[in-house]
Amino acid sequence: MKKVPSMALQFCNRAKESFLRDWHDPCYIGLEQSPPMFDNYQKENFFDEMFANSTGRPFPHYEQLKDRFAGLGIDELEEKQHRVDNGFLQQGVTFTVYGDDEGTERIFPFDLIPRIIPDSEWKLLEQGLTQRIIALNLFLNDIYHGEKIIKDGIIPEDVVKTAAHYRPEMIGVDVPGDIYIHICGSDLIRDGDGNYLVLEDNGRCPSGVSYLLENREAMKRAFPRLYRQCGVRAVDRYPDLLLETLRHLSPRPGQTPVCALLTPGVYNSAYFEHTFLAHKMGIEIVEGRDLITSDGYVYMRTTKGLVQVDVIYRRLDDDFLDPTVFRKDSMLGVPGLMDAYLRGNVALANAVGTGVADDKVTYAYVPDMIRYYLDQEPILGNVPTYLAWREEDMKFMLENLPTLVVKAANESGGYGMLMGPASTKEEQDEFADKIRENPRNYIAQPVVSLSRHPTICNEHIIEGRHIDLRPFILYGQDINIIPGGLTRVALNKGSLIVNSSQGGGSKDTWVLNH
Repeated sequence: MKKVPSMALQFCNRAKESFLRDWHDPCYIGLEQSPPMFDNYQKENFFDEMFANSTGRPFPHYEQLKDRFAGLGIDELEEKQHRVDNGFLQQGVTFTVYGDDEGTERIFPFDLIPRIIPDSEWKLLEQGLTQRIIALNLFLNDIYHGEKIIKDGIIPEDVVKTAAHYRPEMIGVDVPGDIYIHICGSDLIRDGDGNYLVLEDNGRCPSGVSYLLENREAMKRAFPRLYRQCGVRAVDRYPDLLLETLRHLSPRPGQTPVCALLTPGVYNSAYFEHTFLAHKMGIEIVEGRDLITSDGYVYMRTTKGLVQVDVIYRRLDDDFLDPTVFRKDSMLGVPGLMDAYLRGNVALANAVGTGVADDKVTYAYVPDMIRYYLDQEPILGNVPTYLAWREEDMKFMLENLPTLVVKAANESGGYGMLMGPASTKEEQDEFADKIRENPRNYIAQPVVSLSRHPTICNEHIIEGRHIDLRPFILYGQDINIIPGGLTRVALNKGSLIVNSSQGGGSKDTWVLNH
């Protein structure tokens, strides 16, 4: 028998190893070796999503991912990233940054290492998010009707009625099923011990689900075998579930509802998402000028004439909905829309007035709402919060600005915020003046360092970057929570700000079946 040349033998062995890696052969998984891509990974003093701080080894639910990435070469990684980025570019998966001299349209940065959540962990999150959205809706129904939570002294009347998005027009108005927040995107973080905490509730027009769905398709193309082998729960039912949620609100039972998505237009930062969701649901995307009202009903202009609209998924804030009721200078809304809405002839998702629950001062009272309305202890905790309208809290805030995170009550996207440890004395003095001038509008929280996750950085070095999680909850006839959510990642080293407008990106989020 002829002897196989050593070079050929080495080639065959490399080919065999590559094959086994790609198919996750049990013979390959579990080999005691240190993945080259993670050789220099530093966990530091943060909770790490992938590696246990006690042992330095990957958590069991990350083993298969570790093994797959162990054999990735730089060239292969670059090719996969190029294909993903090119796909996003061709499909227009972008977001807008306002006031940027470099241009507004950006491809949403995407990291190829997915975040993985085991089934047992996800079940806890589902329970906590379900509990929270029920309590928030009971709160909204209460403050626009009996005000029991105010009368019983659980939350001060001034906190509710001085909220920027409290709407007196909604007092006594019954909404379908007493549901105000139909689409919610609560932001979750993990502290140094790995405990999940709710950072804020986004109950007006939460965005980001289109990136969640596109990220998933990108990962299925980039790592098809790994995706199948890990047993990842699907997310692609979201558009169907969203459409079911909208149809459930229809004021004309027994008929197929006409639903439309109302967008501010092409210059809105989330316009890609608006068109994406309308297309996936098979409904019309409209601007204010495409709708008219007559005799208390809303109609949509079409090539076949006017069509009555039953449900509007609105992606603009209350202020711009109807210039006859709210901002007189709004060119985005529909004159007469609120009249039709208050008569019950058209449904809006989310309901008008939900912004009270989005207020960062109201946020501090959500655990009390859960105890008050549900007689339960909160499953998911809040971040400790100081309220500037309280004299003692304000004193503490002003004395400790260098160590706190200060937020305006109704800002989002990383704006209107002081990150104390990274701030200058001048910035601290500026915020101190703002707090004294308008105490109701400011809260402060201790710096929670957020968990970290391995992320592909410059020169394809894997380093830890801070992340959060935005799950999406739909509340219609049933409550549905899409398994996973949008994991946002602070791509700038050391940064705790994950917002895309502030240099953040995203990862796919894999919830495992078992």
